[in-house]
Amino acid sequence: MNYRERLKDKKRIVIKIGSSSLTHAATGRLDLLKMEVLVRELGDLRNQGKDVVLVSSGAIAVGAAALGMKGKPSDLRVKQACASVGQARLMLIYQKLFSEYNQMAGQILMTKNTMVNNANRRNAQNTFNELLSLGVIPIVNENDSISTYEMQSLEKFGDNDTLSAVVAALIEADLLILMSDIDGLYTDDPNSNPDARFIDTVDNFDERILNMGKGSSTSNVGTGGMATKLTAARIATAAGVDMVIANGSDFHNIHRVTDGDDCGTLFVGKKQEEFFLIDYIEKLL
Repeated sequence: MNYRERLKDKKRIVIKIGSSSLTHAATGRLDLLKMEVLVRELGDLRNQGKDVVLVSSGAIAVGAAALGMKGKPSDLRVKQACASVGQARLMLIYQKLFSEYNQMAGQILMTKNTMVNNANRRNAQNTFNELLSLGVIPIVNENDSISTYEMQSLEKFGDNDTLSAVVAALIEADLLILMSDIDGLYTDDPNSNPDARFIDTVDNFDERILNMGKGSSTSNVGTGGMATKLTAARIATAAGVDMVIANGSDFHNIHRVTDGDDCGTLFVGKKQEEFFLIDYIEKLL
């Protein structure tokens, strides 16, 4: 089966963007040229009649830069303050850019409790479905200004790789695209091992694949490394969602993925008969 070819027919797509893909490395401030390409790519997917959800990092980095801080703060209270300032700025720019392409964007801020609590989870699912039925592009982030999970338990729910997979499973998406600072999955870290081989397609997700995650990232801005992306892949594929890790240095890679081109690493979704999203979330607690 040509797994790439079937990516053309995906109708509900979740795209996750990391902080390092949105900001200038030297200053931590938003890269507006890249953001415009991102918005244009997502707007074009909407114009094709597809449902689009954006899971966007960047609030803390944007807030820290706006407040004149050098680098990413380490103190929890400072991070939360930066998130408060940065999230507002981020949404303001997204709203402005999307409106220029005649698209409507909405904001959804989530905490781990959103998914653990049955009533909250159903409400979130209903909100997503209603927004998508109205043609809105939901922009999702963890509610960093009140949640401590992202700052204190990075290996758990508090990274947007995992959050995006949970959202994809929750709304029964067809495809999850993780825009990363690397081209995809390698047999080893290509930054330290020149013999590392690129893996184009993973059609059988097992422990061997999971163990390829080194838990590190080449970026000092984001929170997620390859380990979190493979955790996301485990959740997404178990829910029957195809997932692609692609390089976020070029947001045109989004349409290359949805056009079925050989771009990034494709993890083939194979829904497990006894898949229960809450079971996967509880394993991450």
